[in-house]
Amino acid sequence: MAAAKTIECPEDPFNPLITSIIQISCMLVIAHLFHLFFKPLGQPGPVSQILAGLVLSPTLLSRINKIRQFFLQDASALYYRFFAFVSRILFMFLIGLGLDIPYMRLNLRVASTISLGAFVMSIIFGGSISWFLIDGVGVTTNRTSFVLVVMILLANTASPVAIRLIDELKFDTSDIGRLAMASSVISEMSCVLVYSTYLAVSSWVMFRYALYCILLTVGLIYLNKQLAMWFAKWNRNSKYVSNAQVVAILALLVGVSIGAESFGYNSTMTGFLMGMMFPRQGKTTRTLFKKLTYSVHNFLLPIYFGYMGFNFDTRDLNTVNNISAVIFLILFSFGTKIIGTMAACYHLKIPMLKGLVLGLILNLKGNFELLLIDGEIDSLTWWSGKIHRLLFLVVVVNTLISGPAVAYILKRRERYFAHTNTAVESLEAESELRLLACAYEPRHASGHLVLTAAMGKSVNPYLMHLVELPKKRRKTQLMYNQLEDGGQFSDEEEYGGNDVLEINDAVDAFTLQTNRKVHQIKVVNSFANMYEDVCTGAEDLRVSIIFLPFHKHQRIDKILENSKEGYRTTNQKILRHAPCSVGLLVDRSQTGFQQPIGSERVQHVAMLFFGGSDDREALSCSKRIARNAHINLTVIRFLPSESQRVQLADASSRDEMLMMSLARNETEVAKDDTFIEDFRLRYVTTGEVGYIEKCVSNGAETVQTLRDIGETMEYSLYIVGKGGGRGRSPMTTGMSDWEECPELGTLGDLLASSDFDLKSSILIIQRHRQYSNKDIVVDG
Repeated sequence: MAAAKTIECPEDPFNPLITSIIQISCMLVIAHLFHLFFKPLGQPGPVSQILAGLVLSPTLLSRINKIRQFFLQDASALYYRFFAFVSRILFMFLIGLGLDIPYMRLNLRVASTISLGAFVMSIIFGGSISWFLIDGVGVTTNRTSFVLVVMILLANTASPVAIRLIDELKFDTSDIGRLAMASSVISEMSCVLVYSTYLAVSSWVMFRYALYCILLTVGLIYLNKQLAMWFAKWNRNSKYVSNAQVVAILALLVGVSIGAESFGYNSTMTGFLMGMMFPRQGKTTRTLFKKLTYSVHNFLLPIYFGYMGFNFDTRDLNTVNNISAVIFLILFSFGTKIIGTMAACYHLKIPMLKGLVLGLILNLKGNFELLLIDGEIDSLTWWSGKIHRLLFLVVVVNTLISGPAVAYILKRRERYFAHTNTAVESLEAESELRLLACAYEPRHASGHLVLTAAMGKSVNPYLMHLVELPKKRRKTQLMYNQLEDGGQFSDEEEYGGNDVLEINDAVDAFTLQTNRKVHQIKVVNSFANMYEDVCTGAEDLRVSIIFLPFHKHQRIDKILENSKEGYRTTNQKILRHAPCSVGLLVDRSQTGFQQPIGSERVQHVAMLFFGGSDDREALSCSKRIARNAHINLTVIRFLPSESQRVQLADASSRDEMLMMSLARNETEVAKDDTFIEDFRLRYVTTGEVGYIEKCVSNGAETVQTLRDIGETMEYSLYIVGKGGGRGRSPMTTGMSDWEECPELGTLGDLLASSDFDLKSSILIIQRHRQYSNKDIVVDG
């Protein structure tokens, strides 16, 4: 990169630096104003930022002499390039750091096929049309290199632009959004690899430099792993590592990247690989995420995108040949990406509309293409200012068209792309399960992590720490030397106190033991409104189930004791308004369910099936737990006795209301029978799960049967449905007369009561229910 090679102090460094800061400030202000206008229209932030740069570019305001003299300075251009260089490196490092490796591993074939389809189509057509463009733009020498640039220009996808666009559109948690991000990363890394290979084989000197770059990258990857562990131990009693330690890691990252650039190679892959190979757990990784995410997304990337628009220059669009060349490249860029992507989607049986969205996202430009355009490949004699500006036009126009087009399609077909897997029952047992576990206290987090570990490797967990907002916000004025080491004081950061540290330690231990990443979120709000944050978060994260902690906790003497009343009211509101299924965990951590991984002990789990949609959802969750080698699952199905069925048949002929109730339940009973039969064929006949049937006549017999089950076998966890869809069942008659906690359902409330004297943990499942607007009650 030219900026990395030539960044040096000019004769008067102060004035150009001040000029650059003023330019950046103007760009950020204009971008914010544009975003206020375009955001209600569904347009993402990068579009506004590129337009802000375009306003200040030679195409518009910089046509005025005084403004042009102020903005277009050679010295300030170096600062711009260096800012863009640092932004790109840090964002590629952040992309690698946040890469969902389990998802990439499971979907590598699909993402690679989509990237390959667009890549091959772009290379073929790019190589063909570039020979027709040579005469049009006046290339007389090094034509092979020009062909390579055009092919990469058409084939590449700017992963920083694509990922930022998807994130802005809140599309990053959907299957198609995650697939687009994975495909964009593969596409860009492929183009960087092709270009680097071309340089490496061009001469022995470049081949030697390539080896130096590889050694530098591998060495820093190893060093980063050691530093991450060392910094975490150094800050054992702190929430994060210090700012100085973060700066040390980033300085090494930028230093190695500058070294790779000075050898003539692109450092995009270097930053990405160092992020991808960075340790996934611990305080160092958490601190880097916290520090980088806000600064990169809200400061560095807007400058980067603004710089793209700032280089938009139409002064060369004064001849038919130049205009035709730009239009030709733009049309072929769209055509090759969309055709190649849709062909791959047709092969993979992905709907064509999703293929169109993928094609538009993969047509986003602005990262590696800019490096080729800004640089000089082998000191090519054809690399004139005119060609530079024309190719820049192609890059910017592609992004300005593709971004709004994606936003328009997603907004127009919002229901088509909406989250539909709002229940575990709708998923295959082997497919990924996205779940959101809510914790008010560290013990809640520990219980949910134990449950997450039991549900198998195909779980993508999010842990949300719910912190009560104090009624009186504490105002504190601290001197700098009174702040945390390397920290910045804020009221929000202080919320949660030591609970945050304990939850972080629990998550780190869980990640280290299970090698599964847990995404952490902290919500600070009053108990009256906290349910809104949870429900909105569940919808944005597209989870299939929310796990909530019971408002009682087990004391040292093994008795359940009430916690804050706010826990209970929040749980009740979430149960009413949740956009997906909900699981309520009564965690008896001392006597009940324990961590199933890393222990030789085999735990026994019982699933009590009475029938109805909630019980089917509970059985769907049990399927995943049954796959754990450290758990022995037994499904106990309760059926009405023969005498009870005869009595119901006789009563239904006399009682019209009972007859209507039974008619409504016929469909549910048929679903239950089909579901249980399929479950038995897949799991019981193979010996993976035990299956028992119990016939009872009334609620009293059910209670006695449950007591006998508890005395016969020590189950560490009971899984039950809340009771939705069960209807009027004689098997539970009278069991709700002394109901203490209605949010647990009839059966869950019985098992959790002190009178039942059960030592096991209990998981109560409520399946997602579709409510109409008139059914939703807004809490006061």
